[in-house]
Amino acid sequence: MKNTSRARLGTVLATVTAATALVAVTATSAHAAEHKVTSNCDVTWINCANEPLLMLFYNSKELAIKDGYYTSSWAQFYGNVNDYTGTSQYQGSTLTTFRYVFNGNGTGSGQYMKNNAASVQNCSGTDAYRVYFNSGYGGTSQYFQKREPYGSCPWSNLISALKNENASQHFA
Repeated sequence: MKNTSRARLGTVLATVTAATALVAVTATSAHAAEHKVTSNCDVTWINCANEPLLMLFYNSKELAIKDGYYTSSWAQFYGNVNDYTGTSQYQGSTLTTFRYVFNGNGTGSGQYMKNNAASVQNCSGTDAYRVYFNSGYGGTSQYFQKREPYGSCPWSNLISALKNENASQHFA
């Protein structure tokens, strides 16, 4: 009877050791990759039908341009964006995350996009947008009309409830 108990104990210990080793191998084979992008069209699994057309600027309209040049950093998007923080997806054993940031050409360079925009320019000739206070298209929102054919891109400051408090956008 003692030999049978020892054999069972040995089998149990071998099984536990093998399971622990498998968990350790699995845990070490998982990878995480994080990328900073200034457009949701730069996310590998997002298919943008058009060029990014909605631009969100770090500064208000009055401070974002000088002598016909942008002095403020911007991020640009096409389509619905559920959360300006960014997006993540597992691809095999790798978690890939894309974080939305303002580009490197002016004030606000490298800052995270979410809750940091002060003005919006819509250059779409076909789509109007709404920018929302909350992620998931909730809370206070502001409407941005589409560009008139052959017209300039409408540019507006965000209303006070959304200035530096903006988290998502949706086709209007």
